[in-house]
Amino acid sequence: MLSLNLKTDAPEGLTILCLGAHSDDIEIGCGGTLLQLQKTYAGLKFHWIVFSASGLRGNEAAKAAELFAGDSEHNVTLKNFRDGFLPYVGAEVKDFFEEMRKRVNPDVIFTHWRGDAHQDHRLISELTWNTYRDHLILEYEIPKYDGDMGRPNLFVPLEAPLFEHKVDYLFQAFESQQSKRWFERETFLSLMRLRGMESNSPSGYAEAFHVRKVVLRG
Repeated sequence: MLSLNLKTDAPEGLTILCLGAHSDDIEIGCGGTLLQLQKTYAGLKFHWIVFSASGLRGNEAAKAAELFAGDSEHNVTLKNFRDGFLPYVGAEVKDFFEEMRKRVNPDVIFTHWRGDAHQDHRLISELTWNTYRDHLILEYEIPKYDGDMGRPNLFVPLEAPLFEHKVDYLFQAFESQQSKRWFERETFLSLMRLRGMESNSPSGYAEAFHVRKVVLRG
């Protein structure tokens, strides 16, 4: 299976933009990959932006960013757009994206998959591509009741015990979600195990992403 690496020639290290509609999206979708990147690359800088994260959920999002970013430099922005109503205030969300583009020029962007059944997720994905048209964008997946799991085409094998750390951090940060039936260790580990099988990960675990466009330079 062909493997590719991210560029490492930037003297200041990689700048990574993480976008989530809700306060646990980033961590569920790409938390293991963020931990793996920190183990693989030095000098990472994270921009962590959550669009619907007010009150308790905002506190949880801030705590999660601290856990998953670890010792890496990170900047956290929490917005209070209404959960489930992002498409109906799309102009305001778009304005924020335009402002963000002026101050953040990332090497890698993590955002929602465009085929996600949740309307908030789809809007964030759409505006990510509309705003950052010449960047490497990795669209993550989130398991949910809708049964909208797709067929991702990029995989990040996770070393042991990073996949366990991911789930531990999810439960440490998001106490308000633990009453939901889908928010279970087995849910998160099962998906990573499935993607690990598909990518022949040495540990047996991986996270997967949808990539629409990649430029390969010799």
